[in-house]
Amino acid sequence: MKKTILALIILLLSANSFSQISHYPLPGSGEFNGGLGLNWIDGKLHYAVHLTPEFTFDKIGVGLDLQLNFNQEGKLRTEDFNEFSDYVSVIRYLRYGEKGDPAYIKLGALDYYTLGHGSIMYNYFNSPIYDSRKAGLVFDVSFSKFGVESIYSSFGEAGIIGARVFLRPFQFTSQESIPIIGQLEIGATVTGDFHDEAGVIAGTYSLPNKIFTPTIDEGPIKIIGLDIGLPVISTNNFNLTLYADYSKIINFGSGVATGFLFNVKNLGLLKLSGKFERRFNGEHYLPSYFNALYEIERFSLNATNGSLKSKASLLTVRNASDNGVFGELGADIAGLFYVKGSYQRLDKTPNSGILHFRTQINPEDGSFVIRAGYDKINIGNETSIFKLDDNSLFYFEYGYKVAKYVLVSMLYSWTYTPIRSSNDEIIDYVTQKRIEPRISFIIPL
Repeated sequence: MKKTILALIILLLSANSFSQISHYPLPGSGEFNGGLGLNWIDGKLHYAVHLTPEFTFDKIGVGLDLQLNFNQEGKLRTEDFNEFSDYVSVIRYLRYGEKGDPAYIKLGALDYYTLGHGSIMYNYFNSPIYDSRKAGLVFDVSFSKFGVESIYSSFGEAGIIGARVFLRPFQFTSQESIPIIGQLEIGATVTGDFHDEAGVIAGTYSLPNKIFTPTIDEGPIKIIGLDIGLPVISTNNFNLTLYADYSKIINFGSGVATGFLFNVKNLGLLKLSGKFERRFNGEHYLPSYFNALYEIERFSLNATNGSLKSKASLLTVRNASDNGVFGELGADIAGLFYVKGSYQRLDKTPNSGILHFRTQINPEDGSFVIRAGYDKINIGNETSIFKLDDNSLFYFEYGYKVAKYVLVSMLYSWTYTPIRSSNDEIIDYVTQKRIEPRISFIIPL
């Protein structure tokens, strides 16, 4: 691959592929989304048919996602259906409840899943590339005294398995009703990536045979953690939680993070949420190791020269401690305008900035829709933040409702496509630009 690898949150190809920005349909309702359009993939014209219905029955939700791309000769683009998981992923999700509910179960695409405060897994996305979608499972249950958060990233291959068990110790005593301290929460997390390439650090590559042989392989990457959280303010309108996390990557390093989370639920028509964190990172350690970038950062191989990049190798070269900061802010104005952004940077490491931004303007009775997002990693000088390159992902869609249920729009995306070996394994990713005019049908049910 090129100098750097980007595995950033992919929101593409679908009138509903931006559903992680939107909310699920309300109970007892649904939407039938579909569209016909032209799709330029790597400069070649394709005809696209896309159906993405969603339904909600009480707390049960179903989302489907089927896109068919045909070339100018009328042949189906086979890259969309070359793995068993591609067929399974037509069912985008089956779910019960939502994240934060007493019970939450989701099967299928896992969008932005976080364990605990996020020091080990934060905003993890199991299907960042449309051509390599996966089906996983999350299961969360929370009672007044204890609970569990858990994830299994992919049924089609070995991947990430993780769980966090937490309890509120004072809820087991007579001090359970004491303000603040009664809600003190203590958690323990165990995660591991059991993918064959999770711990690959070095190897040799046979160019004629296109076969890679690992020479240094740490095996599964396992991370354990302890955390404590104290909700100092908890009302119907405002929540503020202080927390501290400790994480250890087995056979590598460890780190500590402290910070606060807040949520403003009723500020007129405005809702706010945010997070600020100071990170104390030891050598051979990376915070939030399993993140939205991880599925591509895990392993990539340049099929031209055989050079290797992997996330595990980044742990080996990080020979000195380096602290950092992380901040995130989200706003929702009357359900019409939504924006969320985050930025993180290490104190001493050059090119360590990571930016994430997304927004949506979609008035319920309005005549237009705007969706946009921008992600960038390896930011050095902040003046380069808005330069599209091999570290960037960008999408922008503008649509106009020509009729009540008909949206005509144009989507531009700067994203990535997988490169496969002779045995059909993904070994690399290359930049891909897409320009897609659409006619979408959005029919409430």
